[in-house]
Amino acid sequence: MCLVFFSVKQHPDYPLIVVANRDEFYNRSTKSAGYWPASPQVLGGLDLQANGTWLGITTEGKIGWLTNFRDPKNISPQATSRGLLVSDYLTSSQKALKYLKMIERKENTYNPFNLIVGTIEELYYFSNYKKGIEKIAPGLYGLSNAFLDTPWPKVKLGKEKLSAILKKEKFDTEELFELLSDNSSPPDYQLPDTGIGLELERALSSMFVKTQNYGTRCSTIIMADNNNRIFFSERVYDPQSTDFITNTFEQEVYLGQALK
Repeated sequence: MCLVFFSVKQHPDYPLIVVANRDEFYNRSTKSAGYWPASPQVLGGLDLQANGTWLGITTEGKIGWLTNFRDPKNISPQATSRGLLVSDYLTSSQKALKYLKMIERKENTYNPFNLIVGTIEELYYFSNYKKGIEKIAPGLYGLSNAFLDTPWPKVKLGKEKLSAILKKEKFDTEELFELLSDNSSPPDYQLPDTGIGLELERALSSMFVKTQNYGTRCSTIIMADNNNRIFFSERVYDPQSTDFITNTFEQEVYLGQALK
């Protein structure tokens, strides 16, 4: 997962809205979103190479997502898969804050990451590149491959687009998918310098990424309404064409059982 925008208590009908793109190598084996056979309360995609996930939610209202923190000089091939940070939380009985404190104690076993976990009522942010665990206040946020709300051009653009959509009393989910499909690139002088070189910075600068062997594999929308209903829709892209498949789920969330 490389780009996430989320709204906390910014729309009268939806206390939580999450819109996200997962960028990954095309040859990395992945299972599209669904309920997990071994943990049927969990809804999300699966990385079949390491058995983790980038984004998921449970029928009890637990939710989590992850982005990589881009620092190419500090990557270890022996590190524990970062996708397990999300899947382990979703399948555990631990509360979010206790779980993150446990992760904090072993943060150096993972490559650089940003992690947000909690429930649809209460979220926390933690990065192993930054001290401390932060509780997410109501607001509109963007997260790419730097710290939460770092104003990279695509983060600023996505937040502006999402803010405009949320000002409407009613909006269509296609507007959110259209936001995530924006492939415009900023001028070079606005690009971050993360140590990967200008050509690759350009390739990764748009919200929707498409290169020869790496790009946006799927887009996901999660919306939690005031009636304990979750709307989850994942759009999976064919890297060889403009085709896609959309899988949509709606479920009840048992907030009385949700762990915070």
